[in-house]
Amino acid sequence: MAASTIGLATSLLPSTSAKRATATAISSAAFPSGKVSVFYKRFEIRSSKCPVGFSSEKIDSGALTASPLQLLKSSPANRYTKESSSIVVIGLDVHSTPVEIREKLAIPEAQCPQAITELCAMNHIEEAAVLSTCNRMEIYVVALSQNRGVKEVTEWMSKISGVSVSELCKHQFVLYNKDATQHLFEVAAGLNSLVLGEGQILAQVKQVVKVGQGVAGFDRKVSGLFKHAITVGKRVRSETNIASGSVSVSSAAVELALMKLPDSSFATARVLVIGAGKMGKLVIKHLVAKGCRNMVVVNRTKERVAAIHEELKGVEIIYKPFSEMLACAAEADVVFTSTASETPLFTKEHVEMLPTVRSEIGRRVFIDISVPRNVEPSVSDLETAVLYNVDDLKEVVAANKEDRLRKAMEAETIIQEELKKFEAWKDSLETVPTIKRLKNHCERIRDAELNKCLSKIGDGISGKSKEAIYDLSTAIVKKILHGPMENLRCDDTRTLDEILENMHALNRMFDLETDTAVLEQKVQAKMAQKRK
Repeated sequence: MAASTIGLATSLLPSTSAKRATATAISSAAFPSGKVSVFYKRFEIRSSKCPVGFSSEKIDSGALTASPLQLLKSSPANRYTKESSSIVVIGLDVHSTPVEIREKLAIPEAQCPQAITELCAMNHIEEAAVLSTCNRMEIYVVALSQNRGVKEVTEWMSKISGVSVSELCKHQFVLYNKDATQHLFEVAAGLNSLVLGEGQILAQVKQVVKVGQGVAGFDRKVSGLFKHAITVGKRVRSETNIASGSVSVSSAAVELALMKLPDSSFATARVLVIGAGKMGKLVIKHLVAKGCRNMVVVNRTKERVAAIHEELKGVEIIYKPFSEMLACAAEADVVFTSTASETPLFTKEHVEMLPTVRSEIGRRVFIDISVPRNVEPSVSDLETAVLYNVDDLKEVVAANKEDRLRKAMEAETIIQEELKKFEAWKDSLETVPTIKRLKNHCERIRDAELNKCLSKIGDGISGKSKEAIYDLSTAIVKKILHGPMENLRCDDTRTLDEILENMHALNRMFDLETDTAVLEQKVQAKMAQKRK
């Protein structure tokens, strides 16, 4: 459950010792200043083994079934009741988790709103978002309690996937607050992808926001986090050349196929692409860019293939329905699969029945970039075929290590700048409850004193006079609150530390609320929501 900071570094350097050795070699050759060594030191600290987040404190069986309010009151004061909400990410990705586990956790986009709803129905989860791609499954939550929140999410992941909690704990990583934020920024920037600078992941992060709009639980903090991550991803791509070369799973798949062809050319290879969705379309485009001018595309509908054909002039793209898939595979040297099928399209028996390819090709090449996988793993046992999945694309990533690290260093500088901006925005949200409570406190006093005044005057006062007295009371309160309100708002005249110091001072002076009471309100709100 290593908390991967840079996916590229993880894929290239499988062990900590290897990371140190490579970082030292690169820093001496390409970075005399030693910046790469510093980069790897930070990486090693964040990627060390860490607990999944389950509390080590003893909880009896009765406590596990108790209401969150009971848990709140029975927990040690400094252990839970004063713990503020945290941003947490619980994830499994291509760097730490094999595809056979990731595919069980994959959540279709259409089911993400339901997943958010289920997560936020848990006792200690306020907000949630789901990032599910072929290379990762990450759950982002705002948790009332870090330990209990992680426990609930992990158990939910086990429930929907059928993977045991103990097995999930072997592979998952858990990051909190600033580390969780930095991780998402690196994901959006393409630093945590199998292929450094991959562009598709930014589109997937954007889709999380699009799908989450209007869903209860995809609220201010999580929504703000993902929107800022999109800003980071755009800035990294516009200010660095991180997106140059092979920057997607699809392009890496095409390069891998090219590496496996004897003559390193698509000019004579017979190519079959199954699926013409987003991934399939990218595969077709990259094939054309690498010189492939003839291919067969199997898809459920002809219209999508026709649209791709119209876009790519001068390329022969032959459409075939799924009913002819095996017949097309029998005539292909290289088969790319990228569909949303939840069951394998090719079994070992299917492939075993296919005729052998030309002697100059050797074995039929299957490149499966789908999660769940489209090609049964046992196909790799056959002597007539060779199978690669998304995890095998690391072979393509292994080129140009030094150049990739330079790009990552440039991107990290941008990420650190944006991280400070987001943390300042997130911390400024702490003043919102204080502003509301101070206004309510003053309004209660104003209302009570106004009623006392009107009671003393009696019934002999006109409606116009009552209105004037009311306006006077509200004006006085408004003018008194103006100064404190201004000192709680973020602008260029004061630092965040000053704003938070003012907030704590007002809380103390007016005895507005304690941390425990704030948390208790949140838990009570969750219980009321459950009763609806």
